[in-house]
Amino acid sequence: MSLKLGEIVPFGRSRQEYELMFNLSQEDYQQVILGCGDGPASFNAQMTQEGYSVISIDPIYQFSKSEIQQRFDEVVDNIIAQVAATPDNWSWSYHRDAEDLRQNRVKALEIFLKDYEQGRKEGRYQAAALPHLPFESGQFKLALCSHLLFLYSDLLSVEFHIESLKELCRVAQEVRIFPLLTLGRQVSSHIEPVREALAKMGIKSRIEMANYEFQKGGNQMLRLFQE
Repeated sequence: MSLKLGEIVPFGRSRQEYELMFNLSQEDYQQVILGCGDGPASFNAQMTQEGYSVISIDPIYQFSKSEIQQRFDEVVDNIIAQVAATPDNWSWSYHRDAEDLRQNRVKALEIFLKDYEQGRKEGRYQAAALPHLPFESGQFKLALCSHLLFLYSDLLSVEFHIESLKELCRVAQEVRIFPLLTLGRQVSSHIEPVREALAKMGIKSRIEMANYEFQKGGNQMLRLFQE
């Protein structure tokens, strides 16, 4: 892969954040879940510890434990400073303030890194990226995509979104994407063109409220279903 470590921001979310972002239920937990673009989230580690099954994919998994830690250390102060300087842009419900955000991201990273090497050996962390996935059709019941699609609409084209979501729907019966806002906190202009294109392929979709909000107004997810 051509990804350079200096191009990424390795911020990961926790299992509780995933539960809130994607409205996960006990029924969802009984299946093998695909996490797309999980980065250094603690979701996989915490779910595995609780006896559930998650496979995470991200190009960041080509890098070593120490490289990921180093990159986090390089960017965390600047990102937290930007958040602290714009407090009105954020919802302080899950995270109390910018410092609490930092501590939550540090904790998620620590849990991830403790699990990372073993998880790679077990195939739970795989270096892969959209729009092409190394899985069989229908291999998963549920795929989750956190803070990738729609968030980076200025960098990723409508066509990329369509191909990526088509691929996720190939490998999973249901796909959930969160959030639907861009980095500029605007509803992504890709959403409706993507939904229309997927509908022509027989893929149904609906927008639902999520139980998590950090970007103000960023409390919706898109759910995709096969007909």
